[in-house]
Amino acid sequence: MQHNRYHMKPQDVLLLLKLIALDDPSWQQVPVAKALHMSQGEISQSASRLKFARLLDGSGKQIMRQTFMDFIQFGLAVVFPVQPGPVVRGLPTAHAAAPLSALIQSSGSNYSELFVWPHPFGEAKGQAIQPLYRSVPEAALSDPELYALLALCDAVRACRTREKSLALGELQRRIVGDGGD
Repeated sequence: MQHNRYHMKPQDVLLLLKLIALDDPSWQQVPVAKALHMSQGEISQSASRLKFARLLDGSGKQIMRQTFMDFIQFGLAVVFPVQPGPVVRGLPTAHAAAPLSALIQSSGSNYSELFVWPHPFGEAKGQAIQPLYRSVPEAALSDPELYALLALCDAVRACRTREKSLALGELQRRIVGDGGD
């Protein structure tokens, strides 16, 4: 019987998205931990879970991109579901953030159509979406590519079919590109 230390956690998805944004197979745990506002121990444990799940190769450096894309498409919303909450001030996410915001027209005055991560310095209003992990807003603010990937994943987790389909297409392009694993 496997111990639950190998069960996926939301920070595992955050780590993979950061590694995709970095696009550097020689990544080191300490700088990544700092960028994600996590401890080095959390990064180490996450990498172990990701290797066990076969989302990172045995070295812990190479992302199994097609496998990760399959997980996002078929498992993310099931394993890490989200329900939009009350209208709050925060940082735009899902279809309210780039890159989907450029593709989808929504009425800016209808806050119930926009999703945000609650954040004290957020300048947008919309329905609250719980981020994948507590440090997501701070990590996203310092890395535009990570922010885009996280917002796209939130569209997969929270949006309707059309927005989800657009997000999956963009994630496929950014994560897998033309090839596979």
